[in-house]
Amino acid sequence: MELLIVSLASLLAGFVDSIVGGGGLILVPALFATFPNTHPATLFGINKGASIWGTAMATLQYSRRVEMRWAALLPAALAGFTASFAGAWLVTLVSPHYLRKVLPLVLLGVLIYTLLKKDLGQQHTPRFAGRTEAWVAAGIGALIGFYDGFFGPGTGSFLVFLFVRLLGYDFLSASASAKLVNTATNLAALLLFVAKGHIWWHFVLAMALANVVGSLLGTRLALKHGTAFVRVFFIVVVSALILKTGFDAFFRETLSV
Repeated sequence: MELLIVSLASLLAGFVDSIVGGGGLILVPALFATFPNTHPATLFGINKGASIWGTAMATLQYSRRVEMRWAALLPAALAGFTASFAGAWLVTLVSPHYLRKVLPLVLLGVLIYTLLKKDLGQQHTPRFAGRTEAWVAAGIGALIGFYDGFFGPGTGSFLVFLFVRLLGYDFLSASASAKLVNTATNLAALLLFVAKGHIWWHFVLAMALANVVGSLLGTRLALKHGTAFVRVFFIVVVSALILKTGFDAFFRETLSV
């Protein structure tokens, strides 16, 4: 029964994550609810072990139909991998607890900006080219990669927003690009969790398969309906992230007292 529950959660997470990120909003709480007495690092390891396959498959599917600016995205993925590993290492020394109260406010700013800018991400008009684009993309990869390793919630959504806002990508191209970088950041964190022994392979295998199925469904839907659909889905997911992270930051401890 436990395997069925977390596999269904992984399928739904793969679906959501393949479109605009935010799959952790579904899978991580499901893991904590199903295994309340398990060490958090093990649950995070299971999450990464399952979700990396969905993001990798989404990257492959998008690359066949969407323009991928590889000269910029490969440096971004490498920077994201390195920074994510550093963030995961730092979290073993410093608690990210203070970020809990800041995160919903940052997400709220992203949501308001997106709603006010009606034309944001509607057209694919890259602002940079060559080395400049590669450096900006690498900066995005390093910043969000470090955040993913250190804390994590909303990583995919932050990547999509920054690719749209800073690089001028449309929402569909930004989502495709974010999947490549997110795959790299997930891989770095997963390697660290595996090295520390924080993973249950017998759960990961079934959950990874479910995550890939969800990812294929979500990617197909995004490619079919295009940028306008991805933008709306982005707004919905970011709104859900604000509610979830805001509740965790400001109300959960009060209600548990």
